[in-house]
Amino acid sequence: MEEMAFRLLLNHRILGSSPVQCVHDQTSSSDLGKEAVLMPSCKSENAKSEGTFQVTMLPGDGVGPELMHAVKEVFKAASVPVIFDEHHLSEVQNMASEEKLDEVVDSMKESKVALIGKIHTPMDYKGELASYDMRLRRKLDLFANVVHVKSLPGYKTRHNNLDLVIIREQTEGEYSSLEHESAKGVIECLKIITRAKSQRIAKFAFDYATKKGRSKVTAVHKANIMKLGDGLFLQCCEEVAELYPKIKFDTMIIDNCCMQLVQNPYQFDVLVMPNLYGNIIDNLAAGLVGGAGVVPGESYSAEYAVFEMGARHPFAQAVGRNIANPTAMLLSAANMLRHLNLEFHSNLIADAVKKVIKVGKVRTADMGGYATSLDFTQAVIAALDA
Repeated sequence: MEEMAFRLLLNHRILGSSPVQCVHDQTSSSDLGKEAVLMPSCKSENAKSEGTFQVTMLPGDGVGPELMHAVKEVFKAASVPVIFDEHHLSEVQNMASEEKLDEVVDSMKESKVALIGKIHTPMDYKGELASYDMRLRRKLDLFANVVHVKSLPGYKTRHNNLDLVIIREQTEGEYSSLEHESAKGVIECLKIITRAKSQRIAKFAFDYATKKGRSKVTAVHKANIMKLGDGLFLQCCEEVAELYPKIKFDTMIIDNCCMQLVQNPYQFDVLVMPNLYGNIIDNLAAGLVGGAGVVPGESYSAEYAVFEMGARHPFAQAVGRNIANPTAMLLSAANMLRHLNLEFHSNLIADAVKKVIKVGKVRTADMGGYATSLDFTQAVIAALDA
């Protein structure tokens, strides 16, 4: 009885301490009748009168515009009922301002869904610590980044048949833009960890595991060194784990996690972690199945869903050379269509992409082939009817 009361109280505190008020696409079962995965469903007002959906598009920097062109061509060939509201936000192309950022936010408020490329963040300091990419996440409260790392049939890597999910809290941690020079030559960078956001991302991870039929959640941390900050994150994960007795829970220190991912990634199912660790692990894990060009990603708030590449890399050296791999962006676009309840079009495009890769005749250079971005796009279009 006392244990049940504790669970009910903890669940109430988690939900009560967070501003999340979600519209759920499905509910997950639990003995406590908790809310389901904190992933917004597509609201019906997004659908236009003619049966189309509006989606905000940000091509971003680097090869982003070329990848978005591939998406548009495939969508056109597949007769996807989506209209893109395209905006350009870039700190390296002189297309960044508060006005442009507000235009993107206004578009998102209407569409609720976006497909974006990488908004590159310059390393030089020009008086503003927070990049436009970070500011967009904060304005939309895109707290959960989800990267599904899965092997592609027919494309062999060192580890095959991988299937794991990385969930990253991306609104606080080291990326809080709180830096200052306390004394000449001494810079202090603040890492922010809060109970509310740690509980929120932990609950998201366990809800995701429940909904997707996954069996284990691993909390990744460095609480042995950052005893208070990561200690709080770990404590929140442990508390939330008690609400999900059917999901196995374990913990792992971040440096060991990196080694284990390289040596034996099959031990992992769902991993949840703070901001910086997730940023690093996303890229490491993408490398296990083929690199930045093949892994899709998505970010969620209570109201919005953003679909993007799982390993955010602008690949600037490939701009204009017609060599970028459209796979990740096309798979991300297919995931977006599933989110919009356009299951037929989602499966059609995802299956076509996977079919091209499995056959192996048309592959871009990063996958060991000689095909151009256009070649790959045309092969996917041809596979739509195959």
